[in-house]
Amino acid sequence: MDEAALRALLESVRTGAISTQQAFERVRALPFEDVGFARLDHHRTLRTGIPEVVYGEGKSADQIASLLQSIHARDVPAFATRVDPEKAARVLSLLPAAVHNPVARTLHLPLAARSDLQRAPICVVSAGTSDAAVAEEAAVTLEVMGSAVVRVTDVGVAGIHRLFDVLHVLRGAHVNIVVAGMEGALPSVVAGLVSTPVIAVPTSIGYGANFGGLAALLGMLCSCAPGVTVVNIDNGFGAACAALLIARSRER
Repeated sequence: MDEAALRALLESVRTGAISTQQAFERVRALPFEDVGFARLDHHRTLRTGIPEVVYGEGKSADQIASLLQSIHARDVPAFATRVDPEKAARVLSLLPAAVHNPVARTLHLPLAARSDLQRAPICVVSAGTSDAAVAEEAAVTLEVMGSAVVRVTDVGVAGIHRLFDVLHVLRGAHVNIVVAGMEGALPSVVAGLVSTPVIAVPTSIGYGANFGGLAALLGMLCSCAPGVTVVNIDNGFGAACAALLIARSRER
């Protein structure tokens, strides 16, 4: 349940459209629901604007399916990240309506059409094709949470002319999420060319001295372009959540 849904529920009680008991049944699972193996935080959307998301690693397919069902029943985005192919196949057999993105390693249960979707464009920029999994995780997270997304792929600094060809797209976005491995130079370049917030995502892609993304992370943290925000290695989901909050604040 998000803020708009709660306000609508209270208004329905005020006008007599539903009884107080019916309203109570709708909110009785707030602030959390104990499902035995987890305590689902159904209050998170009201507090932060972003619902609890299921992290698939370390959970069984049956647990993921159960959590997605419980979240979806509250009419908020039911979304799972880091779901491997075997678990995804099992979840899909239990929840045929679920949507699986094998590149992003995500699963979600679609909501009915809504009129309050976030329409501020957020751009997800990836340096190379090998960064696609992290970039797609960010893009799918944004879409599931109701944001318009523009994907810009394979514009890394090894061929910087490719970036200049799409610069108008980046300048038109409310936020740019820039995903890069290797030495992690792309966010600095983008931040030096646009006036919008840049969220840098280092990936674990790279040869030995990349140290599984540590070199890209340090390079982004040491960016000479002021104002670059950096999230953890391979954390496309975290970057998307930050971008959503920024974009929403710009639309107020």
